[in-house]
Amino acid sequence: MEGNRGEVTLGGVAIPKVNKFKSLGSIIDKRGDIGDDINHRMRVEWQKWRNASGVLCDGKVPVSLKGRVYRMVVRWALIYGAECWPVKKTQVQRLMVEMRMIRWMCGFTRLDRTKNEVIREKVGVTPIEEQLREIYLDGLGMLRGWV
Repeated sequence: MEGNRGEVTLGGVAIPKVNKFKSLGSIIDKRGDIGDDINHRMRVEWQKWRNASGVLCDGKVPVSLKGRVYRMVVRWALIYGAECWPVKKTQVQRLMVEMRMIRWMCGFTRLDRTKNEVIREKVGVTPIEEQLREIYLDGLGMLRGWV
């Protein structure tokens, strides 16, 4: 560090200050906001959905197998890094867009008026807010040496 301005130099070259950067697949914000990181994870989730949609939307594949593929490929892409997220209620609601994917997987539309809980049980997918809570608590346990 040089001078009063808090500049960081590396090999005589000043490193510019930024408001956010990407590290290990997560977007780190200067203010601690996770909105950009959630947007990024949702884009990755939809990309994984498109990649796996041949299996997930195939009527010949059993729903239980679709649920396993969904949990291992699509859901995992969404929740990567979530143990560090200080999630707000509005952000959890945005993450619940995954129900659209789960409905498509089962062949349901909103017009069928089938409850989300019934569809989730059929596929074997827990609600995103429950999984986020579990991940967060597991992450705290690891930080405190409980695990």
